[in-house]
Amino acid sequence: MPLIYEHTVFVLPSDIDENRHANNLCYLRWMNEAAVAHSAANGWTSQRYIQLGATWFARRHTIEYLAPSFEGDQLTIRTGVCEWTNIRSVRKFRFVRKSDSKIVAEAETLWAFVNLKTGRPTRIPPEVAESFFVVNVCEI
Repeated sequence: MPLIYEHTVFVLPSDIDENRHANNLCYLRWMNEAAVAHSAANGWTSQRYIQLGATWFARRHTIEYLAPSFEGDQLTIRTGVCEWTNIRSVRKFRFVRKSDSKIVAEAETLWAFVNLKTGRPTRIPPEVAESFFVVNVCEI
């Protein structure tokens, strides 16, 4: 179980907007990809959540853009769960450009654990909670 998960993305031509840098929506997509990959690395694939009858729904995203990223950039997304309650978790993200180690963005997502049948928040089962370490924000 990785404490801090690292996920790599490449900024593609289709990610570039009219301002000639990666569009803000790409960061949101990359956050989701990194969260799903981290969960799978800890044994919780989308299929396993479906079998459980519950999964994570995003409640809030925040992103602070610190520098632009451009076509061809390789970004390492460092992510981890920084807070955990009975029905929610907070996941932090740091986007680092490989070529110069510059932090280009920092972000977080507040997730709610939701019953797939009712659409209502539900308690996070112990088997899910035990699969993730809660890390210090400074470690990401």
